[in-house]
Formats: sequence, structure tokens, C-alpha cells
Amino acid sequence: MQAIKKAISWKLFILSYLFVEGSCQDFGGGQTQFICTSVPKDVDICAATLQNSMPGENLKTTVMQLRETVLQQKETIMNQKETIRELTSKLTRCEGQSAPEPGPGGRRKETGTKNTMGDVSRGPSDTLAQLSQTLQSLKQRLENLEQFSRNNNSVQANSLKDLLQSKIDDLEKQVLSRVNSIEDGKPGMRNETEQRGRVESTLTSLHQRITDLEKGQKENRPLDKFQLTFPLRTNYMYAKVKKSLPEMYAFTVCMWLKSNASPGVGTPFSYAVPGQANELVLIEWGNNPMEILINDKVAKLPFIINDGKWHHICVTWTTRDGVWEAFQDGVMRGSGENLAPYHPIKPQGVLILGQEQDTLGGGFDATQAFVGDLANFHIWDRKLSIGEIYNLATCSSKAQIGNVFSWLESSIDIYGGASKWTFEACRQLN
Repeated sequence: MQAIKKAISWKLFILSYLFVEGSCQDFGGGQTQFICTSVPKDVDICAATLQNSMPGENLKTTVMQLRETVLQQKETIMNQKETIRELTSKLTRCEGQSAPEPGPGGRRKETGTKNTMGDVSRGPSDTLAQLSQTLQSLKQRLENLEQFSRNNNSVQANSLKDLLQSKIDDLEKQVLSRVNSIEDGKPGMRNETEQRGRVESTLTSLHQRITDLEKGQKENRPLDKFQLTFPLRTNYMYAKVKKSLPEMYAFTVCMWLKSNASPGVGTPFSYAVPGQANELVLIEWGNNPMEILINDKVAKLPFIINDGKWHHICVTWTTRDGVWEAFQDGVMRGSGENLAPYHPIKPQGVLILGQEQDTLGGGFDATQAFVGDLANFHIWDRKLSIGEIYNLATCSSKAQIGNVFSWLESSIDIYGGASKWTFEACRQLN
């Protein structure tokens, strides 16, 4: 009954409206006719009247076209908003990101995300500095190859050297172009990822060609006369020792290092075992001093080595009372105790040079990667005497090699663009 009343009210309202306002359309003949039609509440009355007087199909087509136009404009606006958000996000990343704060023991705080770009997150100026450093490293290696080719009259080596030099010149032009783009208001930042991919691809190719060329030198050098070079902070450049360490109740680890990386030289080596990624680690990360980690316990070391010069460093440790000693260039610089006392170094782990492990054999973080040169890495399962360490640092003929691990090319595999080339520790002292 209520519905019938509403319908009658609607019809009366429409009829009175039409009589007051006049007709919506004159149908000719000089006489005005009024059409009484019930229409929904939200529909314009004149539009409803016109719909009855116009061809229905044309009106329907017009309405559909208008609706489609509105939807297209709405979609265009949404796409433009999304594009603006994406460009804003990319510009923010290009302007630089801050590195995470260090956690206890100089290690980073977990943020739930991992750097998957390969390089440490950095702004354009840092990227250009790293590229320049890489180019300088490649040039230095080419100079060594040039000297080698002169001594051996190698025509093939000379031709390859010229080709590589040309490619390095092209890379320098790309770096200069990126500098100009930044100075002109960063108009090329939208293509940052694409440009970076091209440069890194070229660098990888150069590293491979130079490595192939350097293989010609291996036949003319002893297996222990080499160094590893890590030119960039990445999470993919590293070297892996082919065998694990035995269980040890004492150890001495020694090596030659050269780096001018800042802040911190990174991680010269890390040893992880199942269930403990920080079984034995040497690391200098961020603004922290260099540290030795044993079973995730930390001792700060008094080393100062990031001056771009070669330094010989040794660390000794015994499980009894956790006593440790630190030597730089043959001189004891510090000592302590209570570093993981009565905890033997566990066997069946993975020994990595150049990266800090968060998981067994992986989980690398570019911000903790070693940048520089490393050579003559040796490990003993005992504490060396002060005299023995001095002999190592001064290249004495009485110097010994590690009985747990000794520095040989055949004992190491390299990955991700890290390189090997000839190194004589004693020539650095002359």
C-alpha cells in the first residue's frame, strides 16, 4: 500500500512540474502537448522527456561515448600520478641513501632488506668516485702487463693492451658524461639504472680480458707470488679457500694488506661454521676500529692500515683464558684476554677472503666488503713467537709458512671480478 502511494505521489509531482514549467519540446502544429511520464527520482525530468522524443539508439550511443571518455581521462590521471611517484622515488634514491648504523661488534643492524644491487647504496658522487677508482686499478694492471709484454716481446699482449686501453678511455668518457649530467641539474637520472648497467657490464668485460691476459704471467711466477685485488665494495667480489679449517685450540693468522678505503677497509677474511657465521672474522667496518671476532665475541685491535701502503699484520690467540696479541709490521701493538675463552675454533666451515658472511658461505653485504689488496695469507694452529712474526714482516729467510693454510694460487678460487696478479712482499720493503 505504501509503494502505491509513493508511485501516485511521484506522478502527481511530475505532472504539476510540467504544467508549471511548460513543455520540454514543442511537437509542432502550434499546439503544446504535455507528456506525463514517471521517472526515477535522480533523473533530470527534461532529459527523460527528450529521451522519449529522440531516437533511443542515438542517445544511448552518446551516453556510452561520454562515459568511456570520462573513464579514459580518469585512467590517464591515475597513470600520471603513478609516474610522478615513481620518478620521485628514483630521484630520491639517486640523491643518496644513508648506510645503516653499526650494531654491536661493528656489524650492521638488520633492517629486513638486503642490498641486491651489487654495489653499496651510494649517491652519484660516490658512484663516480668508485668508478674512477676502478679505472685507476685497471690502468695499474695494464701498466704491469705492458712491462711484462716489453720483457717478453709479446705481440699478442701488446695488441690486447691497446684494445683494453681504448675501452678504458671510453669508460672515462662515460664517467665524464655522467658528471656533466649531474652538474646540469641531473636530467639524466631517469636512465641511471640503465647507464649503470652498461658501465658495470663493460667493467666486467674488462676485468675478464685483463685476467685472461694476466694468465700469461702465471707460467713465469711461483704459486705463492701473487696478490688478490678487490677494487670495489660489492656483495659479489670474493675469494674462497678450497679447504676448511681443522679444530683449533690456538691459532696465528698473518697477511699483507694494502687499502685506503674509508670508512673502514672492510672484511679481509671471515670463517663461518654451521650455526655460527662469526666463528672467526677480521673486520673494520664504518668508523669502528679493526676487530677480531671469535664465536661472535669481539676484541678491538690497534691497527691503523688504511693509508694506501702495504702493512703486515698478525693476530695470535689461545683458547686458554682467551689470550690474544696483535702485531703490525712486526711490532706488537696490543694484547688482551677473555676473548671467547675455552672455545675451540670449530672445523668443517667456509673460509672467505674479502667478504663477511651472514650465512654459511654467503649472505654478503657490500658495506662490509674488503676494498684493497691482500697477499701472503697464512694460518697456523699454534701461537707464533714474537721472533717468528718479525721474520715474516721483514721477509727473513727464516720465515715459515702456515701449517693449516698456506698462500698458494691453487688453494683459492676467485669470483665476481676479484683478480690475481704478481706480488713480491719483499720488494715493498726496499
